[in-house]
Amino acid sequence: MKPRSPALELATHGLLVAAVAFALYPVLWVVALALSASGQPSASAFPWPEAVSLGSFRAVLLHHDAAGRWLFARQLLNSLGIAGATAGASVALATPAAYALARFEFVGARAGERALLATQMFPGVASSVPLYLLLDALGLLDSHGGLVLVYATTAVPFAIFQLRGAFEAIPRELEEAAMVDGATRWQAFVKVVLPAARPAIAITCLFAFMSAWNEYILAATFLSREETFTLPVALQRYVGEYDAAWGSFAAGAVLVSLPVMAVFYAVQRHLVGGLTAGGVKG
Repeated sequence: MKPRSPALELATHGLLVAAVAFALYPVLWVVALALSASGQPSASAFPWPEAVSLGSFRAVLLHHDAAGRWLFARQLLNSLGIAGATAGASVALATPAAYALARFEFVGARAGERALLATQMFPGVASSVPLYLLLDALGLLDSHGGLVLVYATTAVPFAIFQLRGAFEAIPRELEEAAMVDGATRWQAFVKVVLPAARPAIAITCLFAFMSAWNEYILAATFLSREETFTLPVALQRYVGEYDAAWGSFAAGAVLVSLPVMAVFYAVQRHLVGGLTAGGVKG
């Protein structure tokens, strides 16, 4: 293969640096606004505050309600619990369903796939009214369990489609070899297929977690008490009809993004390790 010229290499790296700078510029604005002592957007093209202050972060982190309860910690736990439960329930329900669709032929399989696909054509907010009535009838309104149930209605079909493709990409010969060695279908699924599909399961879990973590409209609709709010709903209080605390809003946005980044880097370590783990006979 003919090596590329230094000029082409320089142009390629320059283009990549420009693309990264373009992508990170809005993030720099948010961080600068969060660190600004004035808490107001800057008119400068390079948005770095003249006076750096952590006052906005303190206002968000140390926010208490009238009863003296530390709301940020409670709302952080609410978001972590709801997003984690949504991701866990989605993957637990979608994994066997996706495996069945990928490996077995049965009556209603194609119709079921089309029905699942149809659920992805409508945003969650389009079903907010019937979901509200259902949760009210079940006594799950203004509860975290009801919100997890609502999020799972959209996360499970998405997870099934993600995992079905991953299971179809795993050679059937791996399972057949395990069963020839005496393994049952269940043992072949657990010890061969699941390790091989670990990267897809990890990324599907991450997507389900992120979708539940960032969702605002349904959470604001179904939750009414401040102590039950998730972090995206809690951020809304900084933007009012006539005024906005932009510094606190930006600081809250930075804090909300940190757990997602931590989860992403934790899951990232498992993406490569499981690619061929199911194909190794122990």
